[in-house]
Amino acid sequence: MIDLLVEIGTEELPPKALPTLSAAFTDGITKGLSDAGLTPNEVIAYAAPRRLAVWVKGVAPQQADQIIEKRGPAIKGAFDAAGNPTKAALAFANSCGVEVADLGKIETDKGAWLVFRQQQTGQATTALFPAMVEKSLAALPIPKRMRWGSGTAEFVRPIHWIVMLADNAVINANIMGIPSGCESRGHRFHAPAAITITSPADYATQLGAAFVIARFAARRELIRSKVEALASELGGKAIMPDELLDEVTALVEWPVPVAGRFEERFLDVPQEALISTMQDNQKYFALVDANGKLMPNFITVANIESRDVTQISSGNERVIRPRFSDAEFFWTQDKKQTLESRREGLKTMVFQQKLGSLYDKSARVAKLAGYIAQQLDADASLAVRAAELGKCDLITNMVFEFTELQGIMGRYYATHDGEAAEVAAALDEQYMPRFAGDELPQSKTGQILALAERLDTLAGIFGVGQKPTGAKDPFGLRRAALGALRLLIEKQLPLDLTDLLDQAALNLTEQLGSKPATSDTLDYILDRLRGYYQERGIGADIVEAVATLKPSQPLDFDRRVKAVAAFRQLTAAESLAAANKRISNILKKVEGELPTRVELGLLQEPAEKALADAVFTQENQVLPLFAVGDYEAALLSLASLREPVDQFFTDVMVMADDMALRNNRLALLNHLRGLFLRVADLSVL
Repeated sequence: MIDLLVEIGTEELPPKALPTLSAAFTDGITKGLSDAGLTPNEVIAYAAPRRLAVWVKGVAPQQADQIIEKRGPAIKGAFDAAGNPTKAALAFANSCGVEVADLGKIETDKGAWLVFRQQQTGQATTALFPAMVEKSLAALPIPKRMRWGSGTAEFVRPIHWIVMLADNAVINANIMGIPSGCESRGHRFHAPAAITITSPADYATQLGAAFVIARFAARRELIRSKVEALASELGGKAIMPDELLDEVTALVEWPVPVAGRFEERFLDVPQEALISTMQDNQKYFALVDANGKLMPNFITVANIESRDVTQISSGNERVIRPRFSDAEFFWTQDKKQTLESRREGLKTMVFQQKLGSLYDKSARVAKLAGYIAQQLDADASLAVRAAELGKCDLITNMVFEFTELQGIMGRYYATHDGEAAEVAAALDEQYMPRFAGDELPQSKTGQILALAERLDTLAGIFGVGQKPTGAKDPFGLRRAALGALRLLIEKQLPLDLTDLLDQAALNLTEQLGSKPATSDTLDYILDRLRGYYQERGIGADIVEAVATLKPSQPLDFDRRVKAVAAFRQLTAAESLAAANKRISNILKKVEGELPTRVELGLLQEPAEKALADAVFTQENQVLPLFAVGDYEAALLSLASLREPVDQFFTDVMVMADDMALRNNRLALLNHLRGLFLRVADLSVL
């Protein structure tokens, strides 16, 4: 077994793309080995600002020999009546470079064919490896490639060196115009001289001695632990979002956390604005105290061991000061004008050409929010007020500069203006959930506004015929639909989407000239439930069993799905699902209207009498459960029908010659199936 190493040395790679590039490069190498029939013991990825590398541990030095088999024409078409080869046979033999007599024959249940078999000697792994590397590099997800020098090679950044080893020997190749070798480079400042890599196993150690921590995960963990330790020394806790930690990891080869400080007067500015500036613009880690209040400190991660750390610290403090001064100025100026006074300005901001301005949208959302509040017995005046002010912070200086603070700043300004606390909270909560897995609004007004916002957007964009196609979703309708479903289900809002979309469409009449249809919008939203439940480990057939009935109240849909999922765990589930499928197939074949009335006097067989008795007993028990939406208890109760149903199909001929008997038995089965259809179509399972 041998070890392989490839390192692509470049100028600084895009930090946000580095993890993706590394994973894709490693996956490409792994796939190339697999396609060649070579399975390594382990594949280790390395990624740093100036390099992508892969160490292949324990792979065979050569492919196994293979028998190549190529099928030719059928025997009956390969020879004429005299046994001489036909043109087809001669052409096939010629294409294989042999005589017809050298071909074999293969027999199958479909006939016999000529076949060419040849043993192919496996190639050396080192001979195959360069092509795998080239193919992997060509397939990297790089939106825009660049050229450098006078060559024609294209890559995300100029390539300066390539290391390619098999154990301690160089694999000679030319990748993108760069000859491979064994020389790498260490830290740009601490160890700029060339390093001779002696073997794949020594790669990480040798780079470590040259001030480069090559493994992304190891560097990330080192940054996290060092930042946490330094934050603790300062008496606080560092805010370390995964995205920021990844980006900082991709920016440095030799991480050295350095603390900085800013003037306490800036703490009068909403802390979200200061944190946003530190994270997004400067890649600093902000610090908070035990109460979650921002401290006048930050931590930056340098890429160098400085003899005078205070110079790095003071330099970063100088950079952040003017940004904080801008935020302070925006905050002070914005407070001079109320949110309500800004509402007129929304008339100049277009939401969508046919759907009018943001002012028009806020007016529609206010109507819908008021309607939803009435359905939930909530305070409609709070919901309407929140909707009217919902987009006013978009024309403040702070949000214009820091767009990610929309809603957050609305909450601060509304509080400053003396608006009701729930209205202020709703201005922030309307955007929740902002991303997959994000928290939902806590206040009832926030939930109403968040729901109204999304449903107005969905109804409006579908109403003007711009529903998402393929990967294009400029208005974020997928996210809006999932957000609406999460609100309705997880906050247990007993609202009907058909009704809400109809109300949203009614509000669009003024802009569109007529009330748009909502059936496509409803289908689109409910289709998102498949992905919603898939993420929660619920099978697609369970969701389909409920979706077949098209319940338009998501909370009710959720109760049905959970009931079917619980029912499926029962021992009776498989038999009853099969019975439902059988009943469904029988009833589909009935011409005309299905009989619905069961005449007890026409019941003859003991098995059909027992089933009828069980069905009517169950009906009395489960109807009250259906009325309160307790589908799980209802299905658990209906599971007791397994034995009488099985016995019925064993002893009773449903399609009897006597039409009265036949119709009565069909009515019994129809009645039975109707009970299960109160929850879901179990025949789908």
